[in-house]
Amino acid sequence: MRHQRVMKKFGRSMEHRKAMMKNMVTNLILAESITTTLPKAKQARKDAEKMVTLARKGTLAARRLAASRLLQPKAVQKLFDKIVPAMDGRKGGYTRILKVGNRKGDGAEMAILQWVTAPEAKDAAAPVAEEAAPAAEAK
Repeated sequence: MRHQRVMKKFGRSMEHRKAMMKNMVTNLILAESITTTLPKAKQARKDAEKMVTLARKGTLAARRLAASRLLQPKAVQKLFDKIVPAMDGRKGGYTRILKVGNRKGDGAEMAILQWVTAPEAKDAAAPVAEEAAPAAEAK
């Protein structure tokens, strides 16, 4: 019986499944948005949100665990330096899934997995507010 089994099998071996999810989470961190099938997006969402929760600790041990679970060092750096600060103040729900219809070839339901708050959007908004403050003081 499959009691308490959370992960779907996707018709792949365990090694292939783990590698696929590592690759999807790494690409989500680097590209900030990925398009995939709906079941894969749901599983990648779980893994990505766990990575953000791990990275919020900010310790060296958390960084090493993230490095072991992601495929590229650039993804670890971006996770800790840009994505986690953009998610500051959120208690969860770091990603969203948008359904985009069915794939033409086999009719599989497709979805876009993306971060709720764009990491660059929060960084870009901060300097604009700082520039507006000195202009108000000059008047």
